Amino acid sequence: MKILVVQESDWLERGPHQSHHLMERMVQRGHEVHVIDFPIGWKKEMHKGFVSPKHVRKDVYKVVPPGVTVIRPQIIRLPILCYLSLMVTHRLAIEREIINFCPDVIVGFGLLNARMAIHQGNKRGIPFVYYIIDELHRLVPEELFQPIAKNIESGNNKRAKAVITINEGLKDYCIDMGADPENLFVIRAGVDFDRFSKADGSAIREKYGFKDDDTVLFFMGWLYDFSGLDEVAIEMARLKNKNLKLLILGKGELWNRLREIRDQYNLDNCLIIEDWKPYNEVPDYLAAADICLLPSKRSRIMENIVPIKLYEYLAAGKVVFVSDLSGIKKEFKEGNGVIYLKEPKEVVIQALDLISSGRVIFEGIKAQDFVRSNEWSLMVEQFEIALNEVCM
Repeated sequence: MKILVVQESDWLERGPHQSHHLMERMVQRGHEVHVIDFPIGWKKEMHKGFVSPKHVRKDVYKVVPPGVTVIRPQIIRLPILCYLSLMVTHRLAIEREIINFCPDVIVGFGLLNARMAIHQGNKRGIPFVYYIIDELHRLVPEELFQPIAKNIESGNNKRAKAVITINEGLKDYCIDMGADPENLFVIRAGVDFDRFSKADGSAIREKYGFKDDDTVLFFMGWLYDFSGLDEVAIEMARLKNKNLKLLILGKGELWNRLREIRDQYNLDNCLIIEDWKPYNEVPDYLAAADICLLPSKRSRIMENIVPIKLYEYLAAGKVVFVSDLSGIKKEFKEGNGVIYLKEPKEVVIQALDLISSGRVIFEGIKAQDFVRSNEWSLMVEQFEIALNEVCM
């Protein structure tokens, strides 16, 4: 099967997300995948000129080889014009891929280029599958454009031959956005269970000087302003417990603020902020932790989202502190290694209480048991079956 993927995020710099895991493993199963992506962080590259050049990269992978082909069309690196240029260059790229690559199915993760792909696919009898892992219109940074984006997203849900999403909260959301319940699949996030459950964190603990009686809190991912980690760090500084450490892997808007907090409150030995690490190193970082975090502040963007990292946290046998969000509660319920918080600063007291009670290992065992059936091979098989049904 030939699969064309269209998205408006950066395939090369972001992730690995659900899309990377699925598509790279589909290539392993003998399928061919081409991805049209978008340099979402273009503002950081304006010094390179107003035009982002076209790139084509083959055999790109973040998780498993041999990888996919990534096509990045040109865009103009200016506000508003970035969207207008996308509408031209992505349309041409989709047309070229349909003619030259001859995909059997198109899978869309975005808004504008998904709409274009639906239109081009319909003209040539190529089915379109809308894959929803976020409430897409809420991710548009310009609030003025969000109502327009919502209208586009709703139209894409209605016109797609099938819609796939990753949890019950987003399933309800897609139905509200116009998706046909008869053609709506829920394929949950997967996890490489063996890789995460059998990792060894001793070298990482030694690298950062963590002692046996230290409690290591861990977060990985994009550092959104609303991620709540700044509140966790400030609460750590307030309590001045030198045995409590916070290890962060990632990049994003909160990066500089966290560094400021570290310097302001003399948290050099307690707050460790690292850039992205290769995916094959991540399990050992998780194994080095005692408790994992997703302490985001209240945000409509996060309400129905279940990030893939939660499954990896649980597979590593770690209790997870998460914000009390409806999508996550629907997915993980109570008593499965997930502890819900009303606000991010609760992390510190809850962590100290959990360690002192001796429940941390017990909760971690429950966590692993809950995600044992989410092995990636099973999720990819479900995805493959869904695409085959669509292509019939």
